[in-house]
This record gives sequence, C-alpha cells and structure tokens, in this order.
Amino acid sequence: MKRQQFIQMVLVFISIFFLQGCSNETTQMARVQFILVDAPGDYEEVNIDLKDVMINRTNEDSGWESVGNVQPGIYNLLDYTGGFEALIADAELPSGNINQIRLILGNQNTIKLEGSDELLKLDTPSAQQSGLKLKVNTEIMGGILYTFILDFDADKSIVKAGKSGKYNLKPVIRVTTEATSGAIIGKIMPFEYIANVSAFNLTDTISTHTDSLGKFMLKGVLPGSYKLVVTPDTLSGFTPKELENVNVTLGNITDVGTITFQ
Repeated sequence: MKRQQFIQMVLVFISIFFLQGCSNETTQMARVQFILVDAPGDYEEVNIDLKDVMINRTNEDSGWESVGNVQPGIYNLLDYTGGFEALIADAELPSGNINQIRLILGNQNTIKLEGSDELLKLDTPSAQQSGLKLKVNTEIMGGILYTFILDFDADKSIVKAGKSGKYNLKPVIRVTTEATSGAIIGKIMPFEYIANVSAFNLTDTISTHTDSLGKFMLKGVLPGSYKLVVTPDTLSGFTPKELENVNVTLGNITDVGTITFQ
C-alpha cells in the first residue's frame, strides 16, 4: 500500500513539473510580425519573389533559422504604398535578442517599366543569392506583439546594368521595430482551483486561465486602462475579485502581483 502511495506521489510531482515547464515555455513566447511596405517608384511593377524570412540570434553563420508561418510568393512592391502593407510572416518566437533578419529571395524577380507591358527579369548579384541580411539588434519579450516593418526602397534597389538593357536587384531596405502591445501577469492564492482571468475596457476584451501554480498571463493586450476580473471555479466557494485601473503600456508587462481569495 505504501509503495502504491509513493508511486502516486511521484506521478503527481512529475505532472506538476511538466505543467510548470509548459507554462514557463508559453510565457516566454513573443508574437512577431513582419510587414512589407514600399515608397512609390518610377515603375509599373516591381515583383519580388519571397521564399523565406529568417532570423539570427548569435551572429554566427550557423545561427540562421526560419521564423515559421511565412507567406511565400510574388509581391508587387508598388501594391504596398500609401498605407497598404503585406504581412509576410506572423510567428511565435522565444523571447531574447534578434540580431539579424534575412530575406530569402527566389529567381522570379521582375520589373515592368512605365508604358510597357513586358516583364523584365531582375538579376540578383551572387552576394545576395544567400539572402539579404538586415541588422536589427532587437530584444523581444514574452507576451508582447512586435512588428518589424521592412521598408523596401524600389528606386534605390533596382540598378540598370549599363547599356545592356538588363536590370540588377540590389535590395535597399530600412527596418523599424514597433512593440504594438503589452501584457498583464499575476498569480492567485490559493491556486488549487483554476480561475478565469479577464481584462476589459470599452473597446477590448481578453481572457485566459490560471495554470497549475495559479499563474496567469494575458498576452497581446492593447495599451490602455483595464478592469481585471478573476473568477475562481465555482467548486472553490470563492467569489470573484476585481481590480480597477490596470494600466498597460506598449512593450511592457504589467504585474498585478498576487490576488488572494479569502
């Protein structure tokens, strides 16, 4: 009998450790979007053959990895001027530093000159065939939504190769980073019962549940002042708790501390 109880206790501790690990992994993930925009150029079309978006955290040649959830395809840069933009990747990435971004381009890059219906091939110099590297050196934090805006300068990126009639693609891109949300974290005591956590104001509502240790994190919260309502499982016998004026700012995590139920 004692042996069976011991085994059950071990299994409980293993389960708690596993759940805690999963929770920590979740709270360390940041949502990152990559947006493509362009300034107007003197062309009818500037078509870029996008294959992948990669990041490097180490600056080592072996440190490149795809961000995942990339939207490959042919993008006409001139479609993304005057406030229009293309979402080329939207991924969950571990928190930490991103040193460089690399755009992997295919060989189907073309332009159409003004007054012409012909698509002309854009040759890519050998130095760019492994992908265009962009230095960003940006720290991302779990629970925050970040947007990397890739401003592709079409005019400066296209170079006519003398009198040959050919055109070369030498991408010139300016990168800016925006933290477009914040986050709310906290903990409940006692934590034996799961609780629903909701933050809301006149324009936005976001909800989550506490984990096995009573911790919670509301991710991707737009800046503003919120009312936080924590509702324990009805089996607990506890009544909901409310916190007024929970302020969320861009790129920051608001910690409401420990919410104790009597």
